[in-house]
Amino acid sequence: MCGHCGAQVASEKGYCAQTNVHTGIAAVTVEAFIYICHKCCRPTFIDHDGTTTPGVPFGNSVKDIGEPSVRDLYEEARRATGARSYTAAVLCCRKLLMHIAVSKGAKEGDNFVSYVEYLSAKNYVPPDARDWVDHIRKKGNETNHEISIMKKEDAEELLGFIEMLLRVIYEFPSAMKRKYAGKTS
Repeated sequence: MCGHCGAQVASEKGYCAQTNVHTGIAAVTVEAFIYICHKCCRPTFIDHDGTTTPGVPFGNSVKDIGEPSVRDLYEEARRATGARSYTAAVLCCRKLLMHIAVSKGAKEGDNFVSYVEYLSAKNYVPPDARDWVDHIRKKGNETNHEISIMKKEDAEELLGFIEMLLRVIYEFPSAMKRKYAGKTS
C-alpha cells in the first residue's frame, strides 16, 4: 500500500541498491529499494530491514466529516502512526474528542472533561462505548501530563475507536440522509 495516497499497488517501476557491509566476520549484502506508485507517482523507500518510508497510515479514511478540523486531525493521527510517531497519534486522538464535541455544539474554550461529558450527554457516544471515550481521555492525559512514550498498540487501539466513533457521528448519518433524500413517506 502506498504510504502517500493509500492505493494498493504492485509497482512497475523501482530502483534497487546493493552494497556489501563488512561485519568484521563476513561481508553481508544489504539491499534497499525505492518503488514508484503508479497512482500518485511518489516514491516509497524500503530499507534493508523492511521498514517502509513513508509508512502506511493506520485505519481508514472516514467519509462525510463536515468539520475540516476534525477530518484533518484524524488524518494527521493516521499519518502519525505511519511515521511511527505513536505518542503524537495518541495526543491527536485525545484532541479529536474536543474537536468533535465543538463541531457538534459544545462551547469552545471549556475544559476537556466537559467535552467528554457533552458527547455522552448528547448521545454521540453509544452507551456501551463510554468507557472507550474515557480510555482515550486517560491515555491522552497520561501522554500529555506525564513522561511517557506511547507504543504502536496504544495508538492503533485509540485510532480504531476514534474511527468507529467518527463513522457513527458523521458517516452513517450522512449515508442515511443521502439514501432518503427526496423520498416522501
